[in-house]
Amino acid sequence: MRILILGAGKMGSFFVDLLSFDHTTAVYDIDPRRLRFMYNTERFTTLDEVREFRPELVINAVTLKYTLDVFRQVIPYLPADCILSDIASVKTGMKAFYEGCGHRYVSTHPMFGPTFANLGALQSENAIIISEGDYMGRIFFKDLYARLGLHICEYTFDEHDETVAYSLAIPFVSTFVFAAVMKHQDAPGTTFKRHMAIARGVLGEDDCLLREILFNPRTGGQVGKIRDELKELLHIIDSKDEAALTAYLGKIREHIK
Repeated sequence: MRILILGAGKMGSFFVDLLSFDHTTAVYDIDPRRLRFMYNTERFTTLDEVREFRPELVINAVTLKYTLDVFRQVIPYLPADCILSDIASVKTGMKAFYEGCGHRYVSTHPMFGPTFANLGALQSENAIIISEGDYMGRIFFKDLYARLGLHICEYTFDEHDETVAYSLAIPFVSTFVFAAVMKHQDAPGTTFKRHMAIARGVLGEDDCLLREILFNPRTGGQVGKIRDELKELLHIIDSKDEAALTAYLGKIREHIK
């Protein structure tokens, strides 16, 4: 298959490495400096090159902020039967775009990134494939992710964003609060060091990604749950209620089983 990858960032590079030996691949990025370390693939900086390549599948791996804009720029240069795909972390607006774009489409979300995951050993990681979209496109990504050993879930666009609001927004917001109140320690304990490593990783992510996850329309409700739990925990701490603390610890231990 002739596959065009949009964006020469970390995830774009990941897909090139993954696909270039079994398929004819090309990477498009307007910044030629980002293409310097792309190997075993064609490298494009103009849309005329995209037209000549005639891709059968496009994987949009640009920063979330520009996903739709880049699609709109590239679509006039694609064959009519080309399948569009994205790996965006938040799918807000994607369904409406795809339904009006005139192309078959498939949308997925590899639930890992270069910050924490070992891209060479992904057996403990997850991927979401949106159940709406082209059947053959979904089969392609199912096979691809299965070969990596990923655990695959299928959700609708709405179900995906609900899941992301829970699985990403809650840890991210908790990390932001830790980073906001922490003080550097000369002799930090193990737990502190682990939280610090997580905070550095999360805050090292692109601001656009963090913004889109936090501004997911469903995030507010999830963050409200954090506020409610903190209110309950603070009341237990202030009142030094041992029975209430025992009950609270029992409740949250059940959650992590």
